[in-house]
Amino acid sequence: MTDNGLVCALPDRSSAVEIRKYQDPVVIREVLQSARTIAIVGLSSNVLRPSYFVGFYLRRHGYRIVPVNPNEREVLGERANASLGEVPYPVDVVDVFRAPPFLPALAEEAVAVGAGALWMQFGVISSEAARIAERGGLKVVMDRCMKVEHARMLGRMHWLGFNTGRITAERSPL
Repeated sequence: MTDNGLVCALPDRSSAVEIRKYQDPVVIREVLQSARTIAIVGLSSNVLRPSYFVGFYLRRHGYRIVPVNPNEREVLGERANASLGEVPYPVDVVDVFRAPPFLPALAEEAVAVGAGALWMQFGVISSEAARIAERGGLKVVMDRCMKVEHARMLGRMHWLGFNTGRITAERSPL
């Protein structure tokens, strides 16, 4: 139950407390600062898709982007891979734009390829995948956008004082 009285159904019945565990600002900053190569699972060549915009932004900020999408041949000038296992070099972060039922298998794949972190975008919630990734030694971020977090912590937004640690559309009381 939310404070406005609405019932909020989470995809895999994860609790809000459990999700917040995977939104630690220290972990987010560590992942963003240490990553160089990011495999984006579900990256689309459609410029109107959020995955494309996130990939474009991250590439502009110096990260190497690796598209992982069996329905694409090339995205952002990089050859697309059908799966994480096909990526011919190590990846630091696996950033996921897939539906929650696909996440446990993707977490296992991320562990198998030796990724350093599993990042699940807004609305991509799977406690099972988080546990699999943690057991495999990966850092985990859940229900956060990598582009937004980069802009907030390392990009221009933090220079303007927007790194409040809180993302909301609610206005503060006067």
